Amino acid sequence: MEVNGKTKVLGLLGWPVSHTRSPKIHNLLAETYDQNLVYVAFPTHPEKVKEAIQGLSALGCFGVNVTVPHKQAVMPWLDHIEPAAQAIGAVNTIMFKYDAENSLNPPTSYGYNTDWVGFKNDLQHKGVSFAGRDSIILGAGGSARAVIYTLLQAKSKVHLFARRVEQANELKAEMLKFFPNQPFETFHLSELEAVNDQLDAPLIINSTPVGMSPKIDQSPWPENINFKNGSFIYDLIYTPTETKMMNDARAVGCEALNGLGMLIGQGAEAFRIWTGVDPDYSLIADAL
Repeated sequence: MEVNGKTKVLGLLGWPVSHTRSPKIHNLLAETYDQNLVYVAFPTHPEKVKEAIQGLSALGCFGVNVTVPHKQAVMPWLDHIEPAAQAIGAVNTIMFKYDAENSLNPPTSYGYNTDWVGFKNDLQHKGVSFAGRDSIILGAGGSARAVIYTLLQAKSKVHLFARRVEQANELKAEMLKFFPNQPFETFHLSELEAVNDQLDAPLIINSTPVGMSPKIDQSPWPENINFKNGSFIYDLIYTPTETKMMNDARAVGCEALNGLGMLIGQGAEAFRIWTGVDPDYSLIADAL
């Protein structure tokens, strides 16, 4: 597609961004759906986040994705943040809306979080039940927040395990501001066996980096703890595509998924926000 004076510019803010596949995905979607836009990577030093948002606004940028380490850092510099992103405490998609009647007026910036949409849609597309279900989340870092938001929305019973219980308790307190009275318990990882024994076919989510390449022989699930019959394992890791945790679960008859579908879903939702087009997931999968 020809780039011209009406081409909308989209991009990715992060540090570093040399490894990203996002330009390939969104430029392919733009061509497929005849959208006059181009997507590029913007390597942004952590000390220059404010200037980056202001510069993109001044240059007429249409929107950006945000990746590590900027998902929280961009939030103070945005005009509006959607409720989901507020609850999760992170923005991964920004859209700039311009005044069509007065081009001299600065645009209004809107922050979204599409990670939770990607997670929810992947579970739904794969037919995995999660509404009202017992769930075990391993890890209380940034990746856990979008997962827990999705589960609390569906009234799932959240059991959060972390090596640092104080971190888990902080996350719980922040989430319960938006979901008061929801079933949400926190534990030290050493309590996993006792809690797992009490649950019936839980949904188990790994939100830690344990098992990611190159350390593919590791698993966040202790070898001395059995997976309960009917448990479903969702590993947010997608490199490798088959983690040790997933293989161990399948070996005892449980189903398992990696996080590639969540990655695809969050990208698709960002494209929908910018263009109003719901893209075919298979296109993104092929690009990845």
